[in-house]
Amino acid sequence: MGNVLGPAARRAPRRGEPLGNPGSFDELHRQCKEVFPQQMEGVKLIVNKALSSHFQVTHTVHMSTLGPSNYHFNATYVGDRQLSPTEAFPTLVGDMDNCGSLNAQVLHLVAERIRTKAVFQTHQSKFMTWQFDGEYRGDDCTATLTLGNPDLLSESVIMVAHFLQSVTSRLVLGGEMVYHRRPGEEGAIVTLAGKYTALKWVATLNIGYGGAHASYYHKANEQVQVGVELEANTRLQDTTFAFGYQLNLPQANMVFRGLLDSNWCVGGVLEKKLPPLPVTLALGAFLNHWKNRFHCGFSVIVG
Repeated sequence: MGNVLGPAARRAPRRGEPLGNPGSFDELHRQCKEVFPQQMEGVKLIVNKALSSHFQVTHTVHMSTLGPSNYHFNATYVGDRQLSPTEAFPTLVGDMDNCGSLNAQVLHLVAERIRTKAVFQTHQSKFMTWQFDGEYRGDDCTATLTLGNPDLLSESVIMVAHFLQSVTSRLVLGGEMVYHRRPGEEGAIVTLAGKYTALKWVATLNIGYGGAHASYYHKANEQVQVGVELEANTRLQDTTFAFGYQLNLPQANMVFRGLLDSNWCVGGVLEKKLPPLPVTLALGAFLNHWKNRFHCGFSVIVG
């Protein structure tokens, strides 16, 4: 007897497409946060200079109206092993200001899936922070362990563990555990996280004992992007809401970002590139109606 069902019955079931890596826990809300403008005040001049394909230096002069003016010197070294257009190893970054305070980072790829990072911060001649990170990136998961300010003599440490798992091609679930210990005090906080990525929008939620953080990002078209953030802190009994948007005008080489939040604060930053010169101008203004406080800023970026 012939096969009544035909060749379709003998066809093996199709395997699901492999899931992608979910990225790092700190970047869950990145797309939404990039829509919001960064606070600006005073006048800032930034000069970037590439000395070679691996070495770059940056000079930053900031004349502030709210605090003391300062100068920062930044040096960055990037190695030969490049995993993506934005990732290369090893990477060494150092930033020093006119007071002698140092902020240094070292990123190294120990193995194909294991990354390490060390962070050191000093305030003038005193060590303030030393932090060590280890991250494992699998095909569909990411696990990270961070040790902050470990001190064996005083038996104090801050430990942060992150884990993210791609459940489907659109859904990512994971969690965070923060553990701290010092003489006479010990505790831990657990936070659960979820992220859903659609074709034109991304929704993210972090919720735990300390509060909740929710964000929504939507890309209307190539010119308009919007983002909404909601943060609730149970310890401070405070909840904030913010709405941000970004307008891209490629023909005019301009980008405008604006925000409006529940603290009655409105603001915006306009960035303008001046091709063929390697110069970017930025003008920002922020007004807090509740505190009746206004400040504005202007920056010039060369290179």
